[in-house]
Amino acid sequence: MDKQTEFVLRTIEERDIRFVRLWFTDVLGMLKSVAVAPAELEGAFSEGIGFDGSAIEGFARVFESDMLAKPDPSTFQVLPWRGESPGVGRMFCDILMPDGSPSYADPRHVLKRQLAKAAELGFTFYTHPEIEFFLLEQGFAKGEVPTPIDQVGYFDHTPHGLGYDFRRQAITMLEAMGISVEFSHHEGAPGQQEIDLRYADALTTADNIMTFRLVVKEVALEQGVYATFMPKPFADHPGSGMHTHLSLFEGDRNAFYEAGAEYSLSKVGRSFIAGLLRHAPEITAVTNQWVNSYKRLGGGGEAPAYVCWGHNNRSALVRVPMYKPSKGNSTRVEFRSIDTAANPYLSFAVMLAAGLKGIEQGYELPPGAEDDVWALTEAERRALGIEPLPTSLGQALTVMERSELVAETLGEHVYDHFLRNKRQEWADYRRQVTPFELARYLPVL
Repeated sequence: MDKQTEFVLRTIEERDIRFVRLWFTDVLGMLKSVAVAPAELEGAFSEGIGFDGSAIEGFARVFESDMLAKPDPSTFQVLPWRGESPGVGRMFCDILMPDGSPSYADPRHVLKRQLAKAAELGFTFYTHPEIEFFLLEQGFAKGEVPTPIDQVGYFDHTPHGLGYDFRRQAITMLEAMGISVEFSHHEGAPGQQEIDLRYADALTTADNIMTFRLVVKEVALEQGVYATFMPKPFADHPGSGMHTHLSLFEGDRNAFYEAGAEYSLSKVGRSFIAGLLRHAPEITAVTNQWVNSYKRLGGGGEAPAYVCWGHNNRSALVRVPMYKPSKGNSTRVEFRSIDTAANPYLSFAVMLAAGLKGIEQGYELPPGAEDDVWALTEAERRALGIEPLPTSLGQALTVMERSELVAETLGEHVYDHFLRNKRQEWADYRRQVTPFELARYLPVL
């Protein structure tokens, strides 16, 4: 038995933890959970806990449904919102086939496989997400327009504001679970919040995002409000993105940093950005996986809709933040299209794959965009060689279907299931008759 496993078993005994929740994620990024008694944990660590994979979105066909959830002891934490005794712990799981091999349908394994490829090239992949979401009044009925909890804006601080109290309680819980928070503030739209997680390796960050989404919803329920990660709940306000800062390290050295280079960006960093740009349209269905995601991308409000990069340009898809002379290791790039409702495991995997492709193939970085790309005309964008991102889920899926990079990164099973599920979502959406159509056409046609 390794030291981490021993530590978990000892902690459970010392802290009188009677239930342990084993967490994993389906192909769409929905959190799944099974509770086990502490007495079952040793067996779970060595052999895994069996479950019916055919009942989980994208996991297995009925005739091959037996699967195993094997907990990762390094992810053990006590759930802080279960304050009463006995306590409840949680661990993320790797999903295995009955023969003990990794499941090709496990999003966590998809990311691990891509991280192993980066490691073969000598790189460790770090990510730092800025997670936006809305707090709404509870009690809205299906189909009703929701009500934000406040009418304040960017960085506003209001006396006894519910958002302020909410962020303080959410961050306290996250910190109690070992998830470090860097910043928090009110975002630009009414009821919109942002909490930024501290830099960590991509697998830890993806686990942290899954935990974050649950913690935020739990705290909201406690405070009598509703939290949503829907990308664009309001037509007239900005949507919720998850701008994600990316960097590659070789040991302790930031591979994106080069002293004296323009923006201090090394050749590796420039090729990584070039890879992100070239493959951005084909990975968009993964980073922006819902019909509603494209209302945000097409709606302005600092959401990128065009494939370009810029230094400190917030209308660009990829932004190179301001370099701090004393902090070479903080050199990074920010990918701005991904939204908060993405599956973080699959999204980080395709973002890394696109960047590594740029490095391996030596892609040249095109000139950066200095202007507000939203303010340019179509002709001006064409003249600058700036292409649009897909404008709908249907369009994004068509581009993804032609992508060798995405098929290879996700693996055949996840790739096929994802496309099939999302094609159905797009078909369901296109059949709808919307309030917009009724209001515009009924009176005149």
